Amino acid sequence: MDELEKIRAEAMELVAQASSLDALEAARVATLGKKGTVSALMASLGKMSPDERKTAGASLNAVKDEVANAIATAKAALDAKALDERLVRERVDVTLPVRPETQGRIHPISQVMDEMIAIFAQMGFEVAEGPDIEDDFHNFTALNIPADHPARQMHDTFYFGEKDDGSRHLLRTHTSPVQIRTMVANKPPIRIIAPGRTYRCDSDMTHTPMFHQIEGLVIDKATHMGHLKGTLMEFVTTFFEVDEVPVRFRPSFFPFTEPSAEVDIGCSRDGGELKIGKGSGWLEIGGSGMVHPNVLIACGLDPEEYQGFAFGMGVERMAMLKYGIPDLRTFFDSDLRWLKHYGFVPLDVPTLSGGLTR
Repeated sequence: MDELEKIRAEAMELVAQASSLDALEAARVATLGKKGTVSALMASLGKMSPDERKTAGASLNAVKDEVANAIATAKAALDAKALDERLVRERVDVTLPVRPETQGRIHPISQVMDEMIAIFAQMGFEVAEGPDIEDDFHNFTALNIPADHPARQMHDTFYFGEKDDGSRHLLRTHTSPVQIRTMVANKPPIRIIAPGRTYRCDSDMTHTPMFHQIEGLVIDKATHMGHLKGTLMEFVTTFFEVDEVPVRFRPSFFPFTEPSAEVDIGCSRDGGELKIGKGSGWLEIGGSGMVHPNVLIACGLDPEEYQGFAFGMGVERMAMLKYGIPDLRTFFDSDLRWLKHYGFVPLDVPTLSGGLTR
């Protein structure tokens, strides 16, 4: 019994002196491990008589339980201490403000897209979307574009490889296929805008292979050029945040509209500075017209019953005009200095009530 008490005392001392989880594990192995002091005494029980084994076994089990409980208590205390130290080490002060130099910026394209959508949404337009990869029917044929039209040629359109039937998919050259898909899938009245990416084989100071468009479409039983003009006049006045902007419609030609018109807005260039509003100059912002009857027929609509108008504008061009960005290619340079200069503060979502720009 004296030896058992000595082993118990030594085991408890080892546990008490353990200052880390590793030291505590070493104490456990030294006492309760396979070759530990307490385990060695347990192995000696087989050499005792039944009466001695009964008495000694009870005492050994009591010591074993006492040491095991001491180890468990010490481990819980060391775990709590380690957690407290980690929390102090990894503490983050969430009340500190974000460093100004790390604050992100909204890209002008995203900002202008949101501004335009906010304006048209207030006018009752819904946002419609479609795939970037299109087929010939939705991108050309349904839009009354002839088979020999230059827009179908390789020098203007990104085509994919031919399929077994000879047809080829392509990257859409405008967002007009969204209009086709909307007319095929829905019955009039229709009032949608179609924002998104478009692709053409062109690259210079005012053109890029990938750019953004926003197009509008209205189909009903009674629409006319007056509705089209009123819609666009209201848009440009709100978008450019000018009280009065002259709008001019110049006769033009597009396969999918008849009559067709280019849309110009009034401006002045006094002192070499472009200013939107009343002035002696004009600036083109997009195309428009009444939906061609052939387009309605291709979408399963009766041109004797329905008519409508459509318009389209380049998002980059609208951003350049409103915010004075001189070169289209800089939109895609991924230059953080440029983005910090022309970008917009996040979370300032454009609204007509709160303001388009902050």
